[in-house]
Amino acid sequence: MNPTAVIVINLALLFYSIGVWSERIQGRLKVWHTVFFWFGLVCDTWGTGMMFDYVGGMSYDIHGFSGLLAIILMLVHAIWATFVLIKKDEKMIVSFHKFSIFVWLIWLIPYFSPMVFQMLEAAK
Repeated sequence: MNPTAVIVINLALLFYSIGVWSERIQGRLKVWHTVFFWFGLVCDTWGTGMMFDYVGGMSYDIHGFSGLLAIILMLVHAIWATFVLIKKDEKMIVSFHKFSIFVWLIWLIPYFSPMVFQMLEAAK
Protein backbone atom coordinates (compact mmCIF):
# COMPACT_ATOMS: atom_id res chain seq x y z
CA MET A 1 0.00 0.00 0.00
CA ASN A 2 1.19 3.50 -0.80
CA PRO A 3 1.62 5.22 2.61
CA THR A 4 1.30 8.73 1.13
CA ALA A 5 -2.02 7.79 -0.48
CA VAL A 6 -3.27 6.42 2.84
CA ILE A 7 -2.35 9.68 4.60
CA VAL A 8 -4.03 11.79 1.91
CA ILE A 9 -7.21 9.67 1.94
CA ASN A 10 -7.33 9.99 5.72
CA LEU A 11 -6.93 13.76 5.36
CA ALA A 12 -9.93 13.63 3.01
CA LEU A 13 -11.94 11.90 5.74
CA LEU A 14 -10.80 14.47 8.29
CA PHE A 15 -11.53 17.54 6.14
CA TYR A 16 -14.83 16.25 4.79
CA SER A 17 -16.05 15.13 8.21
CA ILE A 18 -15.15 18.46 9.80
CA GLY A 19 -17.04 20.33 7.07
CA VAL A 20 -20.11 18.09 7.10
CA TRP A 21 -20.52 17.68 10.85
CA SER A 22 -19.68 21.30 11.70
CA GLU A 23 -22.33 22.39 9.22
CA ARG A 24 -24.82 19.95 10.75
CA ILE A 25 -24.07 21.01 14.33
CA GLN A 26 -24.11 24.75 13.53
CA GLY A 27 -27.35 24.38 11.57
CA ARG A 28 -26.35 26.50 8.59
CA LEU A 29 -23.92 26.31 5.71
CA LYS A 30 -20.96 28.68 6.05
CA VAL A 31 -18.07 29.53 3.76
CA TRP A 32 -15.54 27.69 5.90
CA HIS A 33 -17.64 24.49 5.71
CA THR A 34 -17.53 24.74 1.93
CA VAL A 35 -13.75 25.23 2.04
CA PHE A 36 -13.50 21.97 3.99
CA PHE A 37 -15.75 20.24 1.42
CA TRP A 38 -13.32 21.35 -1.31
CA PHE A 39 -10.27 20.26 0.75
CA GLY A 40 -11.89 16.85 1.27
CA LEU A 41 -12.62 16.51 -2.43
CA VAL A 42 -9.08 17.52 -3.43
CA CYS A 43 -7.52 15.08 -0.97
CA ASP A 44 -9.85 12.26 -1.97
CA THR A 45 -9.20 12.79 -5.67
CA TRP A 46 -5.45 13.11 -5.12
CA GLY A 47 -5.29 10.02 -2.88
CA THR A 48 -7.44 8.01 -5.28
CA GLY A 49 -5.12 8.98 -8.15
CA MET A 50 -2.10 7.78 -6.17
CA MET A 51 -3.87 4.51 -5.38
CA PHE A 52 -4.78 4.05 -9.05
CA ASP A 53 -1.09 4.43 -9.91
CA TYR A 54 -0.12 1.95 -7.19
CA VAL A 55 -2.61 -0.79 -8.18
CA GLY A 56 -2.73 -0.14 -11.92
CA GLY A 57 -6.15 1.46 -12.30
CA MET A 58 -9.71 1.27 -11.09
CA SER A 59 -11.15 -1.90 -9.58
CA TYR A 60 -14.48 -2.89 -11.08
CA ASP A 61 -16.15 -3.90 -7.84
CA ILE A 62 -18.19 -2.22 -5.10
CA HIS A 63 -15.11 -0.30 -3.95
CA GLY A 64 -14.32 1.07 -7.40
CA PHE A 65 -17.87 1.96 -8.37
CA SER A 66 -18.80 3.45 -4.99
CA GLY A 67 -15.51 5.40 -5.01
CA LEU A 68 -16.31 6.90 -8.40
CA LEU A 69 -19.85 7.73 -7.27
CA ALA A 70 -18.49 9.30 -4.07
CA ILE A 71 -16.06 11.58 -5.93
CA ILE A 72 -18.80 12.66 -8.34
CA LEU A 73 -21.18 13.36 -5.43
CA MET A 74 -18.45 15.24 -3.54
CA LEU A 75 -17.86 17.42 -6.60
CA VAL A 76 -21.58 18.12 -7.01
CA HIS A 77 -21.82 18.78 -3.27
CA ALA A 78 -18.95 21.30 -3.23
CA ILE A 79 -20.19 23.09 -6.36
CA TRP A 80 -23.75 23.23 -5.04
CA ALA A 81 -22.60 24.51 -1.62
CA THR A 82 -20.61 27.24 -3.36
CA PHE A 83 -23.62 28.16 -5.50
CA VAL A 84 -25.97 28.26 -2.47
CA LEU A 85 -23.61 30.63 -0.65
CA ILE A 86 -23.19 32.88 -3.69
CA LYS A 87 -26.98 33.06 -4.17
CA LYS A 88 -27.47 33.63 -0.41
CA ASP A 89 -30.47 31.28 -0.49
CA GLU A 90 -31.40 31.27 3.22
CA LYS A 91 -33.74 28.29 2.90
CA MET A 92 -30.98 26.18 1.33
CA ILE A 93 -28.33 27.52 3.72
CA VAL A 94 -30.21 26.10 6.71
CA SER A 95 -31.24 22.80 5.08
CA PHE A 96 -28.11 22.00 3.07
CA HIS A 97 -26.81 19.66 5.80
CA LYS A 98 -29.30 16.99 4.71
CA PHE A 99 -27.51 16.61 1.39
CA SER A 100 -24.13 16.87 3.12
CA ILE A 101 -24.87 13.95 5.45
CA PHE A 102 -26.12 11.85 2.52
CA VAL A 103 -22.94 12.46 0.49
CA TRP A 104 -20.74 11.81 3.53
CA LEU A 105 -22.48 8.47 4.18
CA ILE A 106 -22.01 7.42 0.53
CA TRP A 107 -18.34 8.45 0.80
CA LEU A 108 -17.86 6.10 3.75
CA ILE A 109 -18.63 3.05 1.56
CA PRO A 110 -15.41 3.23 -0.50
CA TYR A 111 -13.48 4.44 2.55
CA PHE A 112 -14.35 1.37 4.65
CA SER A 113 -14.90 -1.28 1.96
CA PRO A 114 -11.20 -2.28 1.65
CA MET A 115 -11.08 -2.93 5.40
CA VAL A 116 -14.29 -4.97 5.27
CA PHE A 117 -13.03 -6.97 2.27
CA GLN A 118 -9.74 -7.70 4.07
CA MET A 119 -11.56 -8.85 7.22
CA LEU A 120 -13.85 -11.12 5.20
CA GLU A 121 -10.86 -12.56 3.34
CA ALA A 122 -8.98 -13.15 6.59
CA ALA A 123 -12.02 -14.91 8.09
CA LYS A 124 -12.03 -17.55 5.34
